Amino acid sequence: MSDPVCPLCGRPIPEGAPQSLHHLIPKLKGGKGGPVVLLHDICHREIHATLTEAELARDYSTPEALRAHPRLAKFITWVQKRPPEFRSRVPGKRRKH
Repeated sequence: MSDPVCPLCGRPIPEGAPQSLHHLIPKLKGGKGGPVVLLHDICHREIHATLTEAELARDYSTPEALRAHPRLAKFITWVQKRPPEFRSRVPGKRRKH
């Protein structure tokens, strides 16, 4: 059986790599029990450092929409050059209000 693939960056998620489930519609915005996707932990943290819960619910509730966001697209280009097990800290909250 092959490793699952991260729907944000397209890299495999090997067993033991930091990973987490992302609610496509945030739980606080009615997504509890809704669709989730398995992501690298670094990809998941970048999503939440970039977008508010309201933005995620309103405009970014699919992997395709997330990949199209300018900052996330730049992040994806960067992270795709790293190995699947790569981990790094997302430095604080960087979203602009």
